[in-house]
Amino acid sequence: MIAKLKQFIQSHAQESSPEEKAQHLNLAAATLLLEVVYADEKLADAEAAILPEMLINTLGISAEQAKTLADEAKQARHDAISLFEFTAEVNAQFSLEDKHTLLLSMWRLAYADGELSQYEDQIIRRTADLLYLKHSELIQMRNIAIQQTS
Repeated sequence: MIAKLKQFIQSHAQESSPEEKAQHLNLAAATLLLEVVYADEKLADAEAAILPEMLINTLGISAEQAKTLADEAKQARHDAISLFEFTAEVNAQFSLEDKHTLLLSMWRLAYADGELSQYEDQIIRRTADLLYLKHSELIQMRNIAIQQTS
């Protein structure tokens, strides 16, 4: 576990180009979205259907990039130690508005199958805490997501 953490820190210390930084940020955000999708241990068809849309809208990438990024995020999620490694990247580069967009996408994914599991809720709340978002912001994004899915 410590070896993975050292590898993560070293890989981030060595990145230099803006493209590499953008790729790491996109991967971090995509992995957080996947955490919600897999929080309840099952991938609902509705969640799978809107995941590419959430990646495209949240990160401003193409459909092809979204597919590639989703595949990379699945591997990153599998190799991850904790949410912190992803939220640290997001905190370093996302504006408050970007964080809200990410959180809204997480809520929309959680409600996509018409049912919010306790694990999805827990992941989103933990992520919001790690992104230093207020509870009122968390609830506001949840309410918007509920309205959009109704």
